[in-house]
Amino acid sequence: MIKTVQQALFSTGLQLPKWEPVENKATDYEVRKYGATKWVSTKVIGMELDPAISKGFMRLFNYIQGNNEKKVKIEMTAPVTCLVEPGAGPICETTFTTSFYIPEEHQADPVKPSDPDVFIEQRPELTVFVRVFGGFTNAQKAQEELIKLSQSLQRDGQQFEENVYYTAGYDSPFKLFNRKNEVWLIKKTGEDVKTEA
Repeated sequence: MIKTVQQALFSTGLQLPKWEPVENKATDYEVRKYGATKWVSTKVIGMELDPAISKGFMRLFNYIQGNNEKKVKIEMTAPVTCLVEPGAGPICETTFTTSFYIPEEHQADPVKPSDPDVFIEQRPELTVFVRVFGGFTNAQKAQEELIKLSQSLQRDGQQFEENVYYTAGYDSPFKLFNRKNEVWLIKKTGEDVKTEA
């Protein structure tokens, strides 16, 4: 328990999903190719990003603390991602899917969650455009960074999914310095990826 809390507090030594850099001449964003991996995820339907991530995070934290079929503790990983899928209209609710990467040792056979709102997600190979920023983040900050990223991509003629995006956080709320946050836009593939409803 103490180790998990220390990792959550100081975000040190956390396992990360593997990715390969994709050649890119721009200096204001990265292009990364993530392999197919399993994540533990939960969906929250709502209007606001910050409370949705908090609610989702607690469900997933309970899962790694032992709220699973084997009652085992699982290592904390980074980043905590949130896939944001806005509703169709201006006042429609948004689907926020918060996820923890499942550590290598559990990738082949992830422990089943006990909470019916938590599920194992098989994420396909994914190429994303990434903008990294520091400090404490919130919905407004993420939105500002997202706009900057989309402007950079439009400037460079990059094709990306315009109706969904990811936020990625690497640090606990208790870490004060050298914080790392990201926003991701998904690169469009040749066959034009459709996101599942």
